[in-house]
Amino acid sequence: QVQLVESGGGVVQTGGSLKLSCEAFGITFNRYSVGWFRQAPGKEREFVSVISGSGYIKNYSEAVRGRFTISRDDDKNIGYLHMTSLKPEDTAVYYCARSNLVLTSAGDYDYWGQGTQVTVSS
Repeated sequence: QVQLVESGGGVVQTGGSLKLSCEAFGITFNRYSVGWFRQAPGKEREFVSVISGSGYIKNYSEAVRGRFTISRDDDKNIGYLHMTSLKPEDTAVYYCARSNLVLTSAGDYDYWGQGTQVTVSS
């Protein structure tokens, strides 16, 4: 059974940092891309970042490029999203998801984690 479990969310002040983790169970992790999405209250889920199965291709949304870094450790079956210079507008539930390709649309991901809350206070 495929399962993705996020952790690492919390409350941080503006300008602070957090590192989210996405642990995968039941899959051969390095065969898949790992994407991160976020959803703020009253808004649609939006793409944040994705890393290819090889780890060589990384994409970021304009909103987070230069502040967030995506990575993966295939030996541990864990993907990471290191977030720095956080802003109040980064407040959202963050989800990781699996895809066969390096894509930015939520509809192209088949397995999702339960989400982890990130709150950035001003």
